[in-house]
Amino acid sequence: MLDLHIQNETSRLKAVVLGTAESIGPEPTLEEAYDPKSKEHILAGTYPVEADMVKEMDAFNKVFEKYNVEVYRPKLITDYNQIFARDIAFVIEDLFIKANILPEREQELDALQYLIDQIDPSKVITPPEEVHIEGGDVMPWNDHIFIGTYKGSDYKNYITARTNQYGVDFIKELFPNKIVKEFDLVKSKIEPRDNALHLDCCFQPIGKDKGIIHKSGFREEGDYMYLVDLFGKENLFHIDREEMYHMYSNVFSIDTDVVVSERNFTRLNNWLRDHGMTVEEIPYAEISKQEGLLRCSTMPLIRE
Repeated sequence: MLDLHIQNETSRLKAVVLGTAESIGPEPTLEEAYDPKSKEHILAGTYPVEADMVKEMDAFNKVFEKYNVEVYRPKLITDYNQIFARDIAFVIEDLFIKANILPEREQELDALQYLIDQIDPSKVITPPEEVHIEGGDVMPWNDHIFIGTYKGSDYKNYITARTNQYGVDFIKELFPNKIVKEFDLVKSKIEPRDNALHLDCCFQPIGKDKGIIHKSGFREEGDYMYLVDLFGKENLFHIDREEMYHMYSNVFSIDTDVVVSERNFTRLNNWLRDHGMTVEEIPYAEISKQEGLLRCSTMPLIRE
């Protein structure tokens, strides 16, 4: 049996699911692309190729090996994008919570059935149909659970709006002892620089008491101020619109003092080192063209 344990985003990682870029299938058409950043690269002729993305994920996997993290990979489905393991399910405490994913992506969860079979069935949660929630929007942080959502009345028109109020309420019911705080995110179907697809596109905790944040990713100033008050302004690394676009807030913590980051994030990586962290730099710029980065590619199962 697999004993799941996740209390936060940064404690020492013991086991994780890492997606795969193998057999990713043909480049999507404009109509098939889910997010504005993928569309931008399809139009520009710069959409990433499989071989480059496989290399990037291999580099990520080598970092996990270096830190003795047990890595699970999805069962391979031919011609199918299985990079972003974070979207399809997530772990809080000892519960494995399935996401009600976009219908086109349901097979991604089937590819992890061998793993789900190793978990106590009473710990595997399938939300009711009206609940929309994806792992990129959910961040356990000790006594808090942070959740990204979109409260606009036009929610159903936005394929980039992934977590609804039902999703927030569902988590509140599952974890009555936690402070569940939702954040209303800015969404755009056409401009990737103004689209916080998930909460981890504009915020992520790092270390014991720090975070990376993009103020303009929040529709309400009060939501941004909540995090400033909680973490302290001096503990937050503020990223600008262009850095948000390159996914600076989507790094991944292996421990409170070890962060995996994209090698081109010079300003961020220097700041992390200045604050006593080891930064494992890897190439991940091709994968980022699909509006996802390091956190999006992982699903932590066990942290100390």
